[in-house]
Amino acid sequence: MNEPRRAFLDELYAHGREHDSRRDDRLARLRNVEPETAELLGVLVRVMRARRVLEIGTSNGYSTIWLADAADSVDGAVVSVEIDPERTALALANVTRAGVKRAVDLRTQDAGEALGQFDDASWDLIFLDAERPAYVGYWPDLLRVLVPCGLLVVDNALSHAKELVDFSELVFDAAGVTSTLLAVGAGALLVVKSP
Repeated sequence: MNEPRRAFLDELYAHGREHDSRRDDRLARLRNVEPETAELLGVLVRVMRARRVLEIGTSNGYSTIWLADAADSVDGAVVSVEIDPERTALALANVTRAGVKRAVDLRTQDAGEALGQFDDASWDLIFLDAERPAYVGYWPDLLRVLVPCGLLVVDNALSHAKELVDFSELVFDAAGVTSTLLAVGAGALLVVKSP
């Protein structure tokens, strides 16, 4: 990652933290991933040479920029889905300022609808950072749209483990996947679809 982009991301993260500290309503917060998680995403995209990356939960585009920087380096691109049009507009301004707009397709859409419309085996890597109660309903489509050996990364697996109990049970009981939990940032659950 080039230095101007890294500096912009540092600024964007600091702004997000300051913004969130003034909001009592969780849904009004930007809730950006921690920098360690963002860096992990970049590493995973690069090591997998993931050219088709899906992000569910764009917010202000902080993690989108990390994903796009990595995807662009392997001639790939990111589709990021966000239900709030104001956040999509904010993300567009940020990915443009970061210089990664060419590698990003921002969509304002319900994640469940979007997942239902994607073709089978259409994504190399999916980053899931949205409203956790919906994850159980997403699970069949998440598996369906991942390529064989594709990777699902779920944020907040430690910080919000209680909210992910039902989803985690689905993952750990599922045939055809391998998973592990990383103590990075707020916790990252990595799920690999079998070949």
